This record gives sequence, structure tokens and C-alpha cells, in this order.
Amino acid sequence: MTATKSKCLTALFVVFSFISAAAAQENPMQFLSRANAKVARAASLKNRWEGPDDGPALHKKKKIVFIAADLGDAGVSSVFNGVREASTAAGWEVLPINCRGRCNQGASIISQALDMKADGIILAGVDVTSQSKGMAAAVKAKIPVVGWHASVKSGPTDGLFTNIATNPKEVGQLAALYTVVDSNNKAGIVVFTDSSNPFLLAKSTAIVETIRQCEGCKLLSLEDVPLAESHIKMKGVVESLVKRFGAKWTHVIGVNDFYFDLLEVPTTASLVASNKLVAVAAGDGSPTAYKRIRANSLQTATVPEPLSMHAWQIVDELNRAFSNAEHSNYVSALHLVTAQNIAYDGGQKNMFEPANDFRSHYQKFWSK
Repeated sequence: MTATKSKCLTALFVVFSFISAAAAQENPMQFLSRANAKVARAASLKNRWEGPDDGPALHKKKKIVFIAADLGDAGVSSVFNGVREASTAAGWEVLPINCRGRCNQGASIISQALDMKADGIILAGVDVTSQSKGMAAAVKAKIPVVGWHASVKSGPTDGLFTNIATNPKEVGQLAALYTVVDSNNKAGIVVFTDSSNPFLLAKSTAIVETIRQCEGCKLLSLEDVPLAESHIKMKGVVESLVKRFGAKWTHVIGVNDFYFDLLEVPTTASLVASNKLVAVAAGDGSPTAYKRIRANSLQTATVPEPLSMHAWQIVDELNRAFSNAEHSNYVSALHLVTAQNIAYDGGQKNMFEPANDFRSHYQKFWSK
């Protein structure tokens, strides 16, 4: 383990020892009532448009370079396809650079996009702070860069015209609160995180903070399993957890649905068959997650990203930058998918697509 990772996990474990003053004053019934209210609000239908209703007409024939953390990730690839869909009518050329999980290991990736004569750049799942030299070059060249999960912050940050992301702390808190509610305050929980990604680390920090407020829950372990290496490491990690905790391990929260894809691999699934684990994901709402929830197989909930809607927003934000307009300042509300509401808001297509007619809203002012 690197020194940086060790420091990240040490910081997380320090959280184990502290509960906020507000939480300390809150009795178990109050905490459970608050958890139920937040879960119910997040699980409600998302059929009302809350995004922008005005903006510049869509510029024609732009070259956009889409820098993907990993196009093998279902969320990143869905956003890439959504950007292509949203910009087709305007004749935008959207070209991918696939880092395959290694964007953050080099600072030249944005320079590659600039060499491709990009009019605009998208950083998808790539930590913007790891690209400071490239970002400086983009700023100098007056090429706008829009982030998708490029920072834990939404809006303009670190040279980005804007960053589109749900609040990772709120996502982590929601996943943890659902686990509390679902277990009726009784759960032995293991958390899977990836400390190499600041966005995912922020989720797991919030998960830890929230679970520590549940009087009847036990936070058994925080496991740092980088997504890029998870297919190699997962079986060994699960073997160790079963040996250490046995039947005490009842629930698992992952910062991404992909961990549960690996828990379903036969050699790994056999290790936890007797535990009858209940899994909850703090993102991102993959098709396999929807299938598990619908089948009541391992996973009971996910906090999905509105991937197609985010893609259309990315196109809109780049277009605002091309027009020297302000960013839209839009941050979509959180959603929680369970077996009770999976038939709505895109669930029939195994994805979260709010029934708020977002495409028509953007097209209306793009075509004016």
C-alpha cells in the first residue's frame, strides 16, 4: 500500500472514533425517523424538470475530445454515448481517449487532446487535480474543459468551466441511511471503497460517518479495493472477511455497483452463500445493478447517476462556454432505486433516466 493510500485510510478510520455533537444528542428513534424521511424523499419519482430553461443556441460542428477514466466502466461509457447522442444534430465530432484506469498516473493526457485540435474537452471520471499542467495549457489555449466527476465539488473548480456531479457525501450518506432502515438498525457492515479516487473516497467517508451514528449497527471493516484492480483482488478480500467475521457480516455497501458484479462471480459467491448478504451501492446505477434489484438477488438498492441527462448537460455546459455564457449551476437531485420504485424513471430500461423530458427542454432553447 502506498503512503498516500495509507494516509487516506488512516483518516477514514479516525472518523470511526468521532460522532458529531448533533448525532450524539439524537436518540436512536430520532435517527431512524430522520433516515426514513431522507430515504423516502430520495425514492420519490423524478418527473419534474428542475434544470435550465434558457441558454444559447447550440453551436455547430465542434470537435470534442472525451477523456475517459475507463470506457470499460458502465457509467463512463454511458456518458460518452449520451454526449454523442445529444450533439449529433449539431454535427459535433466526439473523439474518445481511454485511459483504462490510468489517467491520474500522467499529466500529458490533456495535452494529447489539445494536439488533436479539440474545440472542447471533457474529463470523465478523471481527477482534475492530477492534471494541473494540462489544465494550465488548456486555459492558455482558451479551450474549455467540462468535468464529469472530475472533482468532489460541483461547478467551476481547478480551471474547469464547470464540473457535473452529484454530491458524493450526500450519495454515501443516502446509501448508508437506506442500509440502516432496511436492517431496522441492525447490520454488520463491510464497506468497499477506492481511495485512489477522491470522489469515491468522499462517498466512503460519508458512509462511515453515517453508520457510526446507528446505535445498533456494527461497522466491521473498511476495505480499500481499487476498482481497476478489483477483479484480481476481490476473491482474496472476501475470503479474509468471511474468516474474520463469519455470520456477523450481514450487509455490504460499495461506492460503486461493480463490486457486486464481482460478488456474483461463482467462486466468490460461494464464499458468502451462507451469509445471505444484503448489498447497497452508493452509485452508479449500472444495468447489472438494476437486474439484481429487480430479481431480489444480493443487491437491494443503488443511488444511480442520471447518466444520459448528465451527458446532455455536459453538451449544454460546453456550448455555454463556446458562447462566453455562465455555467448553468444545475445539480440534479439524488435518487434511490429499490424494488418498490424500479419500474419508474427509466427502470424498465435498466437505467436511471428521469421522466422529466430533459431532452425536449434542452432542445427547445438550443434550437431557438
